[in-house]
Amino acid sequence: MTPNPYLLAADNSPDLLPLLRENPSLASAQDEHGYSLIHAAASYNHLDLLRALVRELHVPVDLKDEDGETALFVVEAVAAARVLVQELGLDPKLTNDDGLTAKEKIIAEADWPEVAEFLASIEAGDGAGGGASVVETNGAPAIPSELPPAPEGLEVTVGTTLEADEAGAEVDPEFRRRIEELAASGDLHTPEGQARLRQLVQDAVADQGLNEERNVRPRYE
Repeated sequence: MTPNPYLLAADNSPDLLPLLRENPSLASAQDEHGYSLIHAAASYNHLDLLRALVRELHVPVDLKDEDGETALFVVEAVAAARVLVQELGLDPKLTNDDGLTAKEKIIAEADWPEVAEFLASIEAGDGAGGGASVVETNGAPAIPSELPPAPEGLEVTVGTTLEADEAGAEVDPEFRRRIEELAASGDLHTPEGQARLRQLVQDAVADQGLNEERNVRPRYE
């Protein structure tokens, strides 16, 4: 029996790439929800697997799931977002079926503020990611420093990919204007800019009603 490639991807198993090289069609396969190995690698922050899927096995970097979402919508770490956008050429402006970019959905769900900050800096035209100093480590840029701890009462759930329900999928135009204004200001990495970003995330929690019941798509464990 062929091992489940999604489970191998979740574990970053050394058995996965040999399996895919023997069965190349598996590399671009998707489950009944459109979930793919590139989504799994991005979600679990397996960077070498991400690179191998796109560069060696020719998986389309913009492969979408049943909601029209690329792997950028499920990243939980800046490193994975950086690889997808800056190394592998994924367009961060691609939208899902609700018309949201990855940045807009992440902000609306208040899941990963550091990823939202990075994507906002990319949109502002800062290729290094927010103006932080970038140090080369073994040929790869280091991740910029993380944001200070989230405000008291702001809870971030780790290990799931949340799906916005229909009522909460639309980003408020005023909220979008505020985050774009902050991104354009060029001070995202200053203490004042980070404080403003945290406040925007806190506002999103209040506006989107994240304490209400949400649909959760299980990840492969």
